[in-house]
Amino acid sequence: MPFITTRKILFGDCDPAGIVYTPRISYFVIEAIHEFLSHRLGGEGLRTLFAMGVMPPARALSIEFLAPMTWDDLISVQVSSGEPGTTSFSFAVEARGSGGEVCFRASLTQVCVCPESRQPVAVPEALRQALCEHMD
Repeated sequence: MPFITTRKILFGDCDPAGIVYTPRISYFVIEAIHEFLSHRLGGEGLRTLFAMGVMPPARALSIEFLAPMTWDDLISVQVSSGEPGTTSFSFAVEARGSGGEVCFRASLTQVCVCPESRQPVAVPEALRQALCEHMD
């Protein structure tokens, strides 16, 4: 069963023309991924990652804009994970408007980094298992 969260487009998300301001979509992507991680890890996602001894900086973010979103629109955002690598993990995100149209697609790759050394480290086994249970 896919992980889906919803988000209402707020006035502050929009430019003067009433369309979502492009950089805000990156926030939508990251917020949905944080919710996904919280769901999969059974607790607050980022705090759980920090407790595993890793920081998850982004290595790559890609967004494809497909349909405009405006103030008060309700979007459904689906998040899935790919197979984790040795030190990285990735997500696919797709948002749909209330009419079912795809508004944007995105992908995000993050790297597990040791907080002290700031060097990449292996994906913790608990994170690997949580992500593998919900792969594309």
